[in-house]
Amino acid sequence: MDRAPIPIAIVGLNFGRHILRDLLAGANRRFAEPVLACDADPVRLAAMTSGHGIRGTADVDAVLADPQVRAIGLFTGPVGRAALIRRAIAAGKDVMTTKPFEADAEAGLAVLREAAALGRVVHLNSPGPRPTADVAQCERWMAEFDLGRVIACRGEVWASYREQADGTWYDDPATCPVPPVYRLGIYLINDLLRLCGAVDAVQVVSSRMFTGRPTADNAQLSLRFANGAVGGVFASFCIGDGDHYRNSLCLNCERGTIYRNWGAERGEAGAELSLVMPRDGKRTIVARAAMATASGSYDWEDFHRACHRLPSAGPATRPEEIVEGLRVIAAMAEAERTGFTALVRR
Repeated sequence: MDRAPIPIAIVGLNFGRHILRDLLAGANRRFAEPVLACDADPVRLAAMTSGHGIRGTADVDAVLADPQVRAIGLFTGPVGRAALIRRAIAAGKDVMTTKPFEADAEAGLAVLREAAALGRVVHLNSPGPRPTADVAQCERWMAEFDLGRVIACRGEVWASYREQADGTWYDDPATCPVPPVYRLGIYLINDLLRLCGAVDAVQVVSSRMFTGRPTADNAQLSLRFANGAVGGVFASFCIGDGDHYRNSLCLNCERGTIYRNWGAERGEAGAELSLVMPRDGKRTIVARAAMATASGSYDWEDFHRACHRLPSAGPATRPEEIVEGLRVIAAMAEAERTGFTALVRR
């Protein structure tokens, strides 16, 4: 069977330029080979195609009709993305895209089911096509050490931005609700859904500290899980401590606590995990683990396998799991808009 890199077109070069640079320069090029780039901005398009040996176009229809292109890397905004994915899979292309998957949960679920019916691949980075190594390790520890039920959980992520309004979807609370959580905290929401189960209600507090956009840059999302656990996701664009995008996680169970990238001490690994439990009446770190990459990474190897119709190396993420995070986001948007607790609607 052919195991060659998948010829891919990158559509949307605002964020997609980072993906394109990674594929052109990194080890993942053995899985996906960029052959075409697409963007409506001619300056951005020229900057990303000149000297890289790839073609450029502003026409999405030309991308979909190109026989050399086997897959689409779709890095446009989430609003209306399901419709673009539908066009791609109808044209016989597999798709790699990004979080948040789609602004409309029902549209997202419908297109994922349609892709499955057509035998087409649709992957994204969060939730990934299979549990990432750090999340899978948490699940193993929960079973191996009999940690019991999850009681509480917290996730934290921050960076230092000083953005200005530019008229894009980032400026509109209707299309980008609670921006720090929507843009960064979505990784933590998806991890917590995997580890703690479904969420049934949310609350939001947010503020605007530095941003030039008319939206929040500092926010906290509170979560009430259907099984009784409580949790929260803090996300901010306002913290410049040099420890950006850490995606810290604390998972309190009945008989132990799991930490991921938590506290001041940190090594070079993408994800560092510790399990704390009582031993002989004392607090003891009973297990540690480190992974090169963390939750939220693009799994190009699994995408390559899927495009070649080979089985995944791990249990596949179901469409319903992807959409569950979108339902939480929809409730978050309602909570921000009303100022009240919002129920997650299914």
